Amino acid sequence: MNSKVTDRIATFIFYLIAATIVTVLVGLLGYIIFHGFSKLNLEFLTSPSSSFRAGGGIGNQLFNSFYILFLTMVFTIPLGLGGGIYMAEYARPGKLTNAIRTCIEVLASLPSIVIGMFGLLMFVNLTGWGYSILGGALALTVFNLPVMVRVCEDALRTVQRDQKEASLALGITHWHTIKTVLLPAAFPSILTGAILASGRVFGEAAALLFTAGLTTPTLDFANWNPFDSTSPLNVFRPAETLAVHIWAVNTQGLIPDVREVADGSSAVLIISVLIFNLLARWIGSVVHRKITASK
Repeated sequence: MNSKVTDRIATFIFYLIAATIVTVLVGLLGYIIFHGFSKLNLEFLTSPSSSFRAGGGIGNQLFNSFYILFLTMVFTIPLGLGGGIYMAEYARPGKLTNAIRTCIEVLASLPSIVIGMFGLLMFVNLTGWGYSILGGALALTVFNLPVMVRVCEDALRTVQRDQKEASLALGITHWHTIKTVLLPAAFPSILTGAILASGRVFGEAAALLFTAGLTTPTLDFANWNPFDSTSPLNVFRPAETLAVHIWAVNTQGLIPDVREVADGSSAVLIISVLIFNLLARWIGSVVHRKITASK
């Protein structure tokens, strides 16, 4: 077999793999959206559930999902970025660095249900908060932190060393070089890692079952006092997210149209993730152009 035939076979195989991945993704998204689209309307998206498991809308669950996502990324991005900078620029090869890297890899491989049990012990029972948004956000931070650290570390290491050496040769300090040279160059990769972490947060259910809870109290969206029990901004209240709602409706639903509610909720979840990813990439490209002065 000559090299041209081998090249054509390899090219065909790779195109076939790419087509298979796209077909599976399109088929999965199409199936979910097709079955749930008929349920989508303004009332379904904005009204709360009428009782614990008696249907209604998903307004509270949708808000809870974005709120927990926001709080989780507020914790995850600074900690993950700081950890990645330390591992890439400050950590010296040795036993301590190897131990830290091993801990990160072990933590990244833990199942989400284990993280949920840890969150139940630490952020529910030990702190005395009970089921809360803050406990769920902290548990998901533990869940996503190893991924964010590795992504940031790899992104910084892939930046050409010539840029760093040129900056240091001009007398610029190490930290200022990281801030003005390495981070802008590594920003697209860091953004991709943040988007992946956000997607995991939005679709996570197991960890939140043990930390954020299965119920949502009656919320008054006109009350923005974060210390009030009926305020949607109260971080110490229990909060059922959209992913948890889908699981609960399918396992504990008491209504005849439980399948329609679950399909509609799944479609909203998928569409929300797609919209969030597109917006994050667009905002990231705008920020990257500004910080790198590129057109």
